[in-house]
Amino acid sequence: MNKTGFIFDLDGVIVDTAKYHYLAWKNLAEELGIEFTEEDNEKFKGVSRRRCLEILLEMGGITVSDEQFESWLQEKNEDYLRYISKMDETEILPNVQRVLEYLKERDIPMALGSASKNAIPILEKVSLLPYFKAVVDGNAVTKAKPDPEVFLIAAEELGVNPSHCVVFEDAVAGIEAANSAKMLSIGIGNSEVLSQAAYSFEDFTEMDIEFLDKLVDTLEERIK
Repeated sequence: MNKTGFIFDLDGVIVDTAKYHYLAWKNLAEELGIEFTEEDNEKFKGVSRRRCLEILLEMGGITVSDEQFESWLQEKNEDYLRYISKMDETEILPNVQRVLEYLKERDIPMALGSASKNAIPILEKVSLLPYFKAVVDGNAVTKAKPDPEVFLIAAEELGVNPSHCVVFEDAVAGIEAANSAKMLSIGIGNSEVLSQAAYSFEDFTEMDIEFLDKLVDTLEERIK
């Protein structure tokens, strides 16, 4: 069994696909006559696509058949896929690749733990898929964050005890899921919003190598 493992969320941590989710949800909302702002979109972070549509329909006071619900889910996803089909390496968030390279050099296994059902094609588009030993996405889980299922499966696939895992997350639900799994949570984004994280950084440019060294050494020392 590996000593430590690092698990990354996708949207807002590795790439900023949140903007494309927002545009796709906004397009659907406009079609349904629902006002949808960037502030409304915050409620959708780290939440499954199905739950997002439920929230949107609740906002508009709309009740629909199961068939229509599934049709709108598909419509939103196809719209989103049109946006991400144009992604490339320039969409990787600042300094993310430096952190991935650091962990690769130290032979620390990495996993992706995301609600996205499009995680693999996105990682392929930005040429980061080879870094990850495991990809656990929305196709592999039945429970959405803040349930820890996605991270627990990722730890199992990495062969790492959950308490020896580090999770990078940009959403409150994701931080709660990591904490619930007894993992060390690192928030990427607003520190006030992500106040439950063990550590928080605005982005990876604030995270120096000394911090990563200390983090890995502390985890490995704890295991001995």
